[in-house]
Amino acid sequence: MFVGTDRTPVAALTASARELWEHLAGTAARFAPAISVAVSPRSYLCPPGWAGVVVLGDAILATAPDHEAARHVEQSLSGLPTASLADSEVLSSRLRVAEILGPAALAYLDSAEFRPQPGGAVITPLGLDDPRFRQFILAADTYEVAESGIEEITTPAFAVRERGQVVAAAGYRDWPYGTAHLSVLTATAARGRRLARAAASAAVAHAIEEGRLPQWRARLPASRRVAGALGFRELGFQVSIRLERGGSAQ
Repeated sequence: MFVGTDRTPVAALTASARELWEHLAGTAARFAPAISVAVSPRSYLCPPGWAGVVVLGDAILATAPDHEAARHVEQSLSGLPTASLADSEVLSSRLRVAEILGPAALAYLDSAEFRPQPGGAVITPLGLDDPRFRQFILAADTYEVAESGIEEITTPAFAVRERGQVVAAAGYRDWPYGTAHLSVLTATAARGRRLARAAASAAVAHAIEEGRLPQWRARLPASRRVAGALGFRELGFQVSIRLERGGSAQ
């Protein structure tokens, strides 16, 4: 693993996060200071059949579904600064891109740096089959539900309710290596009142009590601000690339 011996919060979080993503790569790939694309059809860095890139700190981890795609991606992106790997225009200029997901910021939380944000909201844990939670999901935008990942949580939904209705909810999904992958969703009409912070704060507190490493993955600035308010540190990003046939634009 491309890490030193520094055990400051940033270094410790980065080491744990890299260990997780190396496991998700589905092969013997390791983070490195220069891009080296591993062949891994079962990689969880990206959807099946896509190329995936994760940058944490100053190191890169990348996978592709087959040898041809791996060679194209590695040759086309070699020598680029790590920040450029998050630039869709740069990626599109180097590769024949059919679709890009991301970049999504990856943020992690040291328990000692957690800043609870309950505000005045009352949080109620609800089962995922609870009619109040299901109504909240049905009333929300389908794309936002999918983007949040709220239906994939393995914990109760920590919900903010007003007048009997759920207006915000958060939880997390159990990921490998003791990672808690956070999800949060707020009803459109209830936004701008810091309810996402309150719901997410309860979910994060639960994760910390369970001895898990909280992970926050987000593209939207509003979601990233919630994570920052809770004490998360952004350590890198994830981007997934679906290549057109032929792969390289060069």
